[in-house]
Amino acid sequence: MNESSTATVAAAESIADRYVIDARTSRFIVRASATGLLAAMGHNPTVGIRDVSGEMKFSPDRLEASSFRLAVRASSLSVEDDISGKDRREIERLMNEQVLETAKFPEILYEAPGISVTKIAEMLYSANLNGQLTLHGVTRSQTITARVVLLGSMLRASGDFSLNQSDYGIRLISVAGGALKLKDELKFSFEIVARRQE
Repeated sequence: MNESSTATVAAAESIADRYVIDARTSRFIVRASATGLLAAMGHNPTVGIRDVSGEMKFSPDRLEASSFRLAVRASSLSVEDDISGKDRREIERLMNEQVLETAKFPEILYEAPGISVTKIAEMLYSANLNGQLTLHGVTRSQTITARVVLLGSMLRASGDFSLNQSDYGIRLISVAGGALKLKDELKFSFEIVARRQE
C-alpha cells in the first residue's frame, strides 16, 4: 500500500470514528450547595447547561479515543429548580454577571487530546480523560471518568466530577451579609449523546 492509499484509509477511519455531540438529547447538570447561618433555609441551586457542542473520535475495535472537545456557551446556563420566576432571574443574573462573568468569558471549554479506554462488557466501556478545562479565563487540568455505551451509530457517555470555583478565580457569592453563601465546590453530572458522522 503506497503513502497515498495509507492516507486515504486513515482519513476514512478518522471520519468513520468521529462522533458529534447531540445537544438536544444530552444533559449536563451543575449542583451547588449553600452554607452559612441561614443555609438550612437557603437554596441549593441546580443548574442546567443548555448550549453545548463538541465531538470526539472513538474506535471500539482498537480501544482508542482521542480529540475530545466540549464547548459550552456560558450564558446558556439556567436554573432548573422549581422556584419563583423572580428568584430564578436573580440567581441567573448573579451567575452571569458576578460568578461566570459571561460578557468577559463567553465560552467554557474542555479539551482532552488523549483518552484511555477500557472495555467492560459488550458495547460498554470506561474512558479516562486527562484534559484541560478553561473556565472563567483560567485553564487547569481536569480528569474525568466516563462510562461509555455504544449503540450502533450512537455513543452515550455519562459520569460526574467536581471542582472548586476558587481554583478558577471565581468569587463566591454570598447574600444577607454573608449569612448565606455558596460553597466553593461545584458538582457536575453529565449524560452526553453523540452520533457517528458517516
